[in-house]
Amino acid sequence: MELTLEAVALFALKLVYETEGASPILRDDLVMDGYEREVFGLLVRQGDLAGIQLKLDECLALALKSLGSANTVMGRELQRLTVDVCQASTLEELNAPLDALKDYLKAIL
Repeated sequence: MELTLEAVALFALKLVYETEGASPILRDDLVMDGYEREVFGLLVRQGDLAGIQLKLDECLALALKSLGSANTVMGRELQRLTVDVCQASTLEELNAPLDALKDYLKAIL
């Protein structure tokens, strides 16, 4: 799960900060400092679903803003997928919406 969480954060932040013709954002870039696999791994081991959702919400809110908020087709879909992630009440329930969110972000990059 930690890899998927890190991938969602990475893809979301790529939407926000990566510009055409510039170096791509990688997992070890400073922008990923609070969204590393180890950070998510600690939250998963602690069973801190609220902490995970808060971390994801931070970078997904930026991504939503970069897509023109919910006023665009892509923004509405991102918002819908984000709500699904936020509605998970257990770590197990988080898996499916998290995978869908990762796949969507990867597709629109």
